[in-house]
Amino acid sequence: MRRSRKVKILATIGPASSSEEMLQKLFEAGADVFRINMSHTDHELMRTLVGRIRAVEEKVGRPIGILADLQGPKLRVGKFANGKEVLTAGQTFTLDNNPEPGNSTRVYLPHPEILSSVEAGHRLLIDDGKLELKALKSDGKSITCTVVAGTTISDKKGVSLPDTDLPVGALTEKDRKDLDAVLAASVDWVALSFVQRPEDLAEARKIARGRALIMAKIEKPQAVARLAEIIELSDALMVARGDLGVEMPLEAVPGIQKQITRAARRAGKPVVVATQMLESMITAPVPTRAEVSDVSIAVFEGADAIMLSAESAAGAYPVEAVAMMNRIATKVETDPTYAGIINAQRSEPEATGADAISLAAREIAETLKLSAIITYTASGTTGLRAARERPQVPIIALSPILNTARRLSLLWGTHCVVSPDAIDLDDMVDRACRIAFEEGFGQPGDRVIITAGVPLRTPGSTNMLRIAYVGSDAQVSRNIG
Repeated sequence: MRRSRKVKILATIGPASSSEEMLQKLFEAGADVFRINMSHTDHELMRTLVGRIRAVEEKVGRPIGILADLQGPKLRVGKFANGKEVLTAGQTFTLDNNPEPGNSTRVYLPHPEILSSVEAGHRLLIDDGKLELKALKSDGKSITCTVVAGTTISDKKGVSLPDTDLPVGALTEKDRKDLDAVLAASVDWVALSFVQRPEDLAEARKIARGRALIMAKIEKPQAVARLAEIIELSDALMVARGDLGVEMPLEAVPGIQKQITRAARRAGKPVVVATQMLESMITAPVPTRAEVSDVSIAVFEGADAIMLSAESAAGAYPVEAVAMMNRIATKVETDPTYAGIINAQRSEPEATGADAISLAAREIAETLKLSAIITYTASGTTGLRAARERPQVPIIALSPILNTARRLSLLWGTHCVVSPDAIDLDDMVDRACRIAFEEGFGQPGDRVIITAGVPLRTPGSTNMLRIAYVGSDAQVSRNIG
């Protein structure tokens, strides 16, 4: 099944979409990668979902990626004697280490790392920012605050700390257990929540040992401030606009989204735009005009993937939501302004032979109006470089490794095919041309451009370009390197 768009769709699985039948419908509607939210999924259910996705993969004959999203630190206040309290702007309110039920003047905060890190002037946002407190003083055992905005606080509401750098990693004990479980289940990507600093990625990478790629979710101002360092240590980024919009001013989020997307593109790292993209389709069969525009902006920016959360996980119209996102993306990519916008954001390649080959492949393909760029890739690096160029023609990534093809299913413009290694250069060209024809990317007489490494089966050695005719023995070749 060939997609008619380049941006990929990431669909979250939940109660509305967890059956094998529904997963297949979502794939057929346009989903390329499935997300399992470990905040709401135990290990047994996770393994069941992975098994169902792999069953669908076998039926449709296409590599399907799986992203496991770790919960991350969940910071919450304790309980109240009355369940909730009504506060008044300007009053004093205290968060402390006393486990007794709270009242209108105080509540238990079971997180000593917050009590020891918050300083006077820092903001504390409760219940997704519905209540804003400002710290007046802190002694390591309690934080005395003034109520800035909002009126109600109730049991177990979340706490966000936009001004405070907490001395804890992004992995909790639950996350470590979940990470071990999802790695054992052979998921392709692991998303790390509430990353603050590049060091937060180190533990996850050490545990993963290459068995899955690590995606950093950017949802805290501390991560935005150290974005370049986080990109360096991550395999991909997610613009997690939900918590980002709580911890930073809402009006700043669109600009930050563009900043993150463009930085990831420059680095050649996949980037996902997520949260509330078609939120109204949780309960309605069509989205709002504003939501359509929101999805379109992410596509125009050249994001690798756009994500559905509750729309596909718990909504009343999961298939319709995926189909709508598919239609929006397809329409945007055929807009007359799309190519110009994508090209204007293109960055200079790095000074390496492989990057120069990828640049040359795009320029030749576009100049000669070739049918496709075909890359042989074992690790996926060549596919990443090809996608970084955002070519106007499709990219076919051929890999002998199924896990590599699954990982690349998240990548912009990349059609992944699992194929045995070529025996020699002639077999490489013949195989590429045959697959281009079989997968619907070329007809006899069309031309494609092939990139590979010589000698064959040498990782990271991309050094050759070759132009070939589909379905013909007449071949025009150009070798570089």
